[in-house]
Amino acid sequence: MGDMTNSDFYTKNQRNDSNHAGGFGCSLMELRSLMELRGTEAVVKIQEDYAGVEGLCQRLKTSPTEGLAGDAIDLDKRKEVFGQNLIPPKKPKTFLQLVWEALQDVTLIILEIAAMISLGLSFYQPPGEGSESCGTANAGAEDEGEAEAGWIEGAAILLSVVCVVLVTAFNDWSKEKQFRGLQSRIEQEQKFQVVRGGQVIQLPVSDIVVGDIAQIKYGDLLPADGVLIQGNDLKIDESSLTGESDHVRKSADKDPMLLSGTHVMEGSGRMVVMAVGVNSQTGIIFTLLGAGGEEEEKKEKKGQALEDGHQLADCSHPSSHPIATIATDGAASANAPGNTSLVNGKMQDGNMENNQTKVKKQDGAAAMEMQPLKSAEGGETDEKEKKKANVSKKEKSVLQGKLTKLAVQIGKAGLVMSAITVIILVLYFAIDNFVLQKRPWLPECTPVYIQYFVKFFIIGVTVLVVAVPEGLPLAVTISLAYSVKKMMKDNNLVRHLDACETMGNATAICSDKTGTLTTNRMTAVECFVADVHYKEIPDPSSIPAKTLETLVNAISLNSAYTTKILPADKDGGLPKQVGNKTECGLLGLVLDLKRDYQTVRNQIPEEKLYKVYTFNSVRKSMSTVIKLPDGNFRMYSKGASEIILKKCSFILNEVGESRAFRPRDRDEMVKKVIEPMACSGLRTICVAYRDFSGDPEPNWDDENNILTELTAICVVGIEDPVRPEVPDAILKCQRAGITVRMVTGDNINTARAIAIKCGIIHPGEDFLCIDGKEFNRRIRNEKGEVEQERIDKVWPKLRVLARSSPTDKHTLVKGIIDSTLVDQRQVVAVTGDGTNDGPALKKADVGFAMGIAGTDVAKEASDIILTDDNFSSIVKAVMWGRNVYDSISKFLQFQLTVNVVAVIVAFTGACITQDSPLKAVQMLWVNLIMDTFASLALATEPPTESLLMRKPYGRNKPLISSTMTKNILGHGVYQLIIIFTLLFVGEQIFDIDSGRNAPLHSPPSEHYTIIFNTFVMMQLFNEINARKIHGERNVFEGIFRNPIFCSIVLGTFAIQIVIVQFGGKPFSCSPLDLEKWMWCVFLGLGELVWGQVISTIPNSKLRFLRGAGRLTQKDEMTAEEEMNEDQEEIDHAERELRRGQILWFRGLNRIQTQIEVVNTFKSGTSFQGALRRQSSTTSQNQDVTNVSSPSHVSLCNALSSPTSTAAAPSGQC
Repeated sequence: MGDMTNSDFYTKNQRNDSNHAGGFGCSLMELRSLMELRGTEAVVKIQEDYAGVEGLCQRLKTSPTEGLAGDAIDLDKRKEVFGQNLIPPKKPKTFLQLVWEALQDVTLIILEIAAMISLGLSFYQPPGEGSESCGTANAGAEDEGEAEAGWIEGAAILLSVVCVVLVTAFNDWSKEKQFRGLQSRIEQEQKFQVVRGGQVIQLPVSDIVVGDIAQIKYGDLLPADGVLIQGNDLKIDESSLTGESDHVRKSADKDPMLLSGTHVMEGSGRMVVMAVGVNSQTGIIFTLLGAGGEEEEKKEKKGQALEDGHQLADCSHPSSHPIATIATDGAASANAPGNTSLVNGKMQDGNMENNQTKVKKQDGAAAMEMQPLKSAEGGETDEKEKKKANVSKKEKSVLQGKLTKLAVQIGKAGLVMSAITVIILVLYFAIDNFVLQKRPWLPECTPVYIQYFVKFFIIGVTVLVVAVPEGLPLAVTISLAYSVKKMMKDNNLVRHLDACETMGNATAICSDKTGTLTTNRMTAVECFVADVHYKEIPDPSSIPAKTLETLVNAISLNSAYTTKILPADKDGGLPKQVGNKTECGLLGLVLDLKRDYQTVRNQIPEEKLYKVYTFNSVRKSMSTVIKLPDGNFRMYSKGASEIILKKCSFILNEVGESRAFRPRDRDEMVKKVIEPMACSGLRTICVAYRDFSGDPEPNWDDENNILTELTAICVVGIEDPVRPEVPDAILKCQRAGITVRMVTGDNINTARAIAIKCGIIHPGEDFLCIDGKEFNRRIRNEKGEVEQERIDKVWPKLRVLARSSPTDKHTLVKGIIDSTLVDQRQVVAVTGDGTNDGPALKKADVGFAMGIAGTDVAKEASDIILTDDNFSSIVKAVMWGRNVYDSISKFLQFQLTVNVVAVIVAFTGACITQDSPLKAVQMLWVNLIMDTFASLALATEPPTESLLMRKPYGRNKPLISSTMTKNILGHGVYQLIIIFTLLFVGEQIFDIDSGRNAPLHSPPSEHYTIIFNTFVMMQLFNEINARKIHGERNVFEGIFRNPIFCSIVLGTFAIQIVIVQFGGKPFSCSPLDLEKWMWCVFLGLGELVWGQVISTIPNSKLRFLRGAGRLTQKDEMTAEEEMNEDQEEIDHAERELRRGQILWFRGLNRIQTQIEVVNTFKSGTSFQGALRRQSSTTSQNQDVTNVSSPSHVSLCNALSSPTSTAAAPSGQC
């Protein structure tokens, strides 16, 4: 470990080492090296060097129970000595870098070259200029002043290219800025429980300092490295560091080392923070990977990067740092594809572009959970995945798939058109001059001819520029970024951009019950105690004193000590429930019985609890053992009533004595007590206890024998009322063609009652309400394997799945997504809050995590975080998603009309008159209007409720509907008729000089100016038409709700006036008088009238032209060969489409890189080691894959982790 100190980065901490850092009993380096030890080695070291954890706390000047005092000077000093809990982010791209990127656009490069040549030639005065023999070059001799202005066109093209580049760069820059804002918002959202001054407080992760006492519980993502002081049944998933999918048991006496970036899968405890930020195990790796830019460059200069690498040889624990929440998105699987190369010890972000996986589809964040689940999916081996990894890493989001395809189609068409234009112009010129007029090619005329050819080339390029819809990626990005910003206000925190648009296509939502459909304010309303079923909470005096005391102790001690009921914030408000809501309901019962749970807890503080069996989704119960004063033990249990009652052999009777409780008593109780409670939507929880003698002490690890022969104390019915706005939201979903299914861990009767209250099921309908057991029986064959055709028989009618395990949820989601029953592939959204919902959230097309009740693990796996945990926010997400889709369609309709017209005009004009009626600079201006401005104007339309009145579009519906095709063609026809009329007979109508066949460098004609102006006016008014794409009549509806749209239309109009009146030679415009202006505007207004005419034509008359941008089944299931062929063209388009998303993916890449690096170091810093390791990982995966399914089930259950309702009997409802 010695060479750590070599690098520059660490030297600044060295000065403190001599005098033990600012008066603390241990230095930064000591703590760092301590954190690299594991297991017994670490325990021994802490005992020997620091006299145990208490000694360690003393040296760090903190108390294991009270925590830090929390005064600002002390905290600042700690930050100074031990560092802050931050990992410096990578520097954003500078504006100039973005400008340089925008300049890489192919069409722009072609234009730049053409403009340069044009400029160069215009300054060159050929000797043969005057000679008649150079033919048409001199027809209509110009005056001197005009001839000198030849350079203007080249300069103007360059100027407009600069404009386009700056606009694009600015858009990219603001996009990056928005992403960073979003990222920091997500980072601020992450808080952690810390003890300061004896009080448990929530702190932002970045404020945690060395010496803090952090409370860790199930579902947390650890924010810093630390040493466990006290833990109950703690199990950690360290796969993000080690790649090992088994959970690691942690205990203060065997393995107390907790590392940042790892997930708590079970249990709870307290740890003292030992290392934060760049000094934590994660931070070391991040620094090594160059996340902390400058330090890394310094190291590189010193050639030390590799030396520094050795420090990792032991610690082999890369991780996703909690601070980089967004980055760590799901690459925790050990077999992340090796797209990275280790160069000079510095990781290169390997094929960045290729790595743009939608992180979500990388089933990795909980590698441990996914591996067994994979085997159930019929064993996809990783080989296939790896081959694919380098081609297209993810099924593209629906819209992007369609757009990429469309952009490529249009681009090809434009290229062909522009090539034909150039060829025709050149041939026409050559034949006219050299064949028909039989002129010889004179050397002195060469420059003149070249100038002509350059002019033709420029015309060809402008046709291409107008044809290629470079505004598409821009429109998509603006629309998505705008929506994401607005969705924040609607309580949707979007973590993956395309989730927002996928949501618009959703056809099914699988929702949790607790907290999403219900308020998650649990209150005990009924109970069965001392052989009496009370319909409301009884008077304490009616319960035998002994029973009451046992009950109060059982509830107070056998719940997380972090769960509390605090006084209300406002007078007259409800008391505040902190911690697990089900436990809060039970503690509320204790308070209703006029007892205080806190006094009981004070008598037996948390450290004195002898053994805790924490709640998880397999046990569905929680038990706590305490040592009685006489040396015997008592265990209190609580959990789902049907589960606990099965383990009860006794029950307390009306006088508080225990009597036998036989199976038939149990059946009677289920019928008379539990079912009636459940049918009125209550959740039933049973509380029980058991006494053990202290001699001999029972074997606590033998759970099956411990958790039997219990004595039941009471059964409590807890109410969790439905949120008032949910029934309405569900009705909206059903109207919008979205099926809502409830997947809950609750009792089937409770679930059904709530589903009816919510409106998920209506009495008398044909639907299925089944529990997990029945579901598994129906979908598995004799061998216990899941069969798709069996799932297909279940899911269409399924509305409620009760008592479900996380695996059931995942199986259901996967089954619906893979189903081929309906012609449209189903798009499924899932909500989840518990750690064990991770796999289902990842598998779904859109995963919603709960912002309040959700665990960090669920948030990591999700695409959108619901900041208010409310189902009606999901409906808002659907609305925004559909709005994005519609915005893009509006923009497409507008853009394609302009494209079609401009290309045809330029093409035919060039062929008939040898000169495009719309000049290159004018084309670029039109391009700017229709691309940048229109995308801004049309992409920012706010959504309306009417979006929810139609069915989802579905994955293979073409992007351009028949109504849109009708509009595009209809408006195209109108515009072409007007323009060609003006072009060929305009001079007679307006009585002006004809602009056709004008010689090179001739002054701009009024004739062509009128054509240009009319063209732009028609586009402006057509932009208003484009606001509606479903054939609505009133195109002005709601126009003033969108100020951006109004200001852009007016702004464009103003600039157009300036260009025409003062544009002069550069824009080839000649000023027009008022009358001609009125005619231009009048012809433009005709667009609106014509739009009404088009709306009256029924679509059924237009059977043709329906397939543009359609995603066929074939495209979705692209075979590898096709992928390889298409890769080139798609990559370019994708790069355009996704430039803004790169930020998100950089994080993913980084993690894959870490795992790569660490595995390399782990296997002896040799690359053969790395290769060996990779092949062994692959073979391990195949072993896992070949496990036959029954054992897969047990594997899953063993691995799936507890739910956030830590003590709720009913899993993750």
